[in-house]
Amino acid sequence: MNYLGHILLSGNNEQLMTGNFIGDYVKGKKYHDYPEEIQRGIILHRKIDYFTDHCSNNWKNIRERLKPIYGRYAGVVADLFADHILAQNWQSFSHTRLDHYSKWVYAALLHNYNYLPERVKLFLPYLIQHRRLQSYKYNNGIEMSLRIMSFRTSLPDKTSDAIKLLENEFEYFEKNGMLFLNEIVNHFNIDENVPTS
Repeated sequence: MNYLGHILLSGNNEQLMTGNFIGDYVKGKKYHDYPEEIQRGIILHRKIDYFTDHCSNNWKNIRERLKPIYGRYAGVVADLFADHILAQNWQSFSHTRLDHYSKWVYAALLHNYNYLPERVKLFLPYLIQHRRLQSYKYNNGIEMSLRIMSFRTSLPDKTSDAIKLLENEFEYFEKNGMLFLNEIVNHFNIDENVPTS
């Protein structure tokens, strides 16, 4: 799962969500440097990643369909596609509108700004300005995210191929994505626990 999925699985605990959000940027035992609730969020992030990679055949179906394009990087794009399916079907997982929920997330991250790793501090203003979480709902939002990732990371720039595949086989990705999302929400016992305003 990418940012949106990890955040949803954090409920409405600001520091838990912050830890989950920064989980990829805190390596090894460095999580001990953070307050207890942020530590719990970092650990939750690792548990979500483990479940996704090792326990979900539905997520693996998405990854395998992306392998001809992305090879060993297919899992990275599968995570982003999962967030796209989540954003498209947000009402199935929350009674809170995605735009309201996203504003709460941005405010919570700013409130916990001092705990963010330097790399996260650098991209957070851009993420907020471009309403990245809301943008996952749209193909052009996924396209923008893939282009940024291919520019800033080692992800190959196969964005056009990925978007074409997403458009041509959306039913396949949505079916497997929804099965995966329901599976992981149930596994982590997530109920309606998001902000209500």
